[in-house]
Amino acid sequence: MAYKFRSSDHDPLAAAIAPPPNETLAARAARLRAEAEARRVSDEIDEQLKQERAARRRQRPCVKVLLLGQSESGKSTTLKNFQMQYARETWLEERSSWRAIIQLNLIRSVVSLLDLLGEALTNSASDTASFSLTEKHRLLRLRLAPLRGVQQDLQHRLGAATVEESSNPGSGAVLPRPSEFAIRSRDGWRSALERFRARPQDAQETARAADARVRKAAEVTEVVVGCADDMKALWEDGVVQEMLRRKKIRMEEEPGFFLNDIERIAAREYEPSDNDVIRARLRTLGVQEYSFWVEQAGHDWLMYDVGGTRSSRAHWYPYFDDMDAIIFLAPISSFDERLREDRRVNRLEDTYMLWQTLCSLQMLAKTQIILFLNKCDLLEQKLRSGVQVRTHVPSFGDRSNDVDTVKKYFQSHFKEIAKQHSPEPRRFYVHLTSVIVCMRRNVVVTSH
Repeated sequence: MAYKFRSSDHDPLAAAIAPPPNETLAARAARLRAEAEARRVSDEIDEQLKQERAARRRQRPCVKVLLLGQSESGKSTTLKNFQMQYARETWLEERSSWRAIIQLNLIRSVVSLLDLLGEALTNSASDTASFSLTEKHRLLRLRLAPLRGVQQDLQHRLGAATVEESSNPGSGAVLPRPSEFAIRSRDGWRSALERFRARPQDAQETARAADARVRKAAEVTEVVVGCADDMKALWEDGVVQEMLRRKKIRMEEEPGFFLNDIERIAAREYEPSDNDVIRARLRTLGVQEYSFWVEQAGHDWLMYDVGGTRSSRAHWYPYFDDMDAIIFLAPISSFDERLREDRRVNRLEDTYMLWQTLCSLQMLAKTQIILFLNKCDLLEQKLRSGVQVRTHVPSFGDRSNDVDTVKKYFQSHFKEIAKQHSPEPRRFYVHLTSVIVCMRRNVVVTSH
C-alpha cells in the first residue's frame, strides 16, 4: 500500500494547528466558529488597510499632464521615456513583451520592400522597367512570402485593427505608404502587451492557454529567424536601394525602423533593449491614460495622449480645464514633409499653427506649456544628407544649413509665436529631444 504523505509529518506548524485527535462534534463546531470569526476579523483588517492605503494615495499630490502634437510627433516615445525613467519596475516587466511588436515592425518594413519589388516586377510599363531585376529578386519575393502570414497573425493577436485613410490627398506627389495597423485601447500599449506575456493574464486564464501563447511566439520567431538572411539580402540589395532613392523614400526615418538590426533581432535569443522599446512603433487610437509615481518629485503623474490627427484634435478641448501642464511635441525634422491626412499641408507649418492656437487660448493662460523640439536626431541626419532648409522654409533665408543654426532658428520662431499670441506673459519652457535617444532629462511640473 502506498504511503500517503502528511504535511504534519515534517511541518511543526501544521502539527500545532491540527485539530485534537479526539475532538467531539460540539468542540469541532465551536472551533470552526472561532476560526470563521478570526478570518472575518482578519479580512476586515486587510480591507481597512487597503482603504487606508487608497486614501493616502488619493491624498498624495497628483500632477496631470496632457501630451499634444500632430500625429507621429513623438508622443508615444515621450510616454515610454517617462515610464522607463519613473516606473522602472513596470517597464522591466513589460520590456520582453515588446519583442513581438518589434518583430512586427521589422516584418512590416520588409513587406513594404516586397510590395515595391512586386510593383517593379509586374508593371513593365512604368519607369521601374529600367531597374536591373533578375531571378534573384523573384526568389527573394518567394522565400519571404511567409512573412505576410506572420504579419497578419501578429496583428490579429494584438487586437481589432483599423487603418487611417488620407482625407484630402491633394494633387501633389504622394510617396507610397502602406496603411498602418493600429489598436484601440484606453491604456495604450499595455493591454496589447498583455497578450504576449508568458504568464497567465488573469485568474480565469489557464496555464495551458499561456503555454499556447509561448508556443505561438516561438513559431513566429522561427519564421523570422529562417528569413533573416533573405531579409538582409533584400534590404542591402543595390537595385532595391536605387528604387527607394528614385521614389524618395527614406525608410530610416519611418517609425519602427529596424532594417539595420536584422541580424540582432532575427535571432532566437533576442531580447529587446531599452532603446529597442523606445524605437518600437505600436499605433494606438483614442485617448490614452498613463500613471507614474515620480519619486523625485513625491507625487503621481497622470499623462494623457489624446491623439494628433486632424480628426482627433476636436477632442483636445475637454482636457484643458483640469491639467497642470501641457507638453507640446514639435517634430522639427519634418520641415520638408507633408501631413499624412492632407498631403497639401506642410507638417512644420501645421505644427506652427497648432502651437499658435495653443498659446492664444485664454483658458490656458495660467497653464504651464512645455515645448519639446523633437526628432533632433532625424533633423541632423536629414541635413547631413544634403537637404536644404531654405528650399522648404523660405524665411530661413541664407543662414547656414548646419544643425545648430537650424535648431536655434526653429526655437526662436516658436518662442516668438508664444510671445506674440499668449494672452499674458508666460515663461518659455523648451527642451531639445530626439526620437530614439532615451531621455535623461528632468521636466519639473508643479501641481495646482
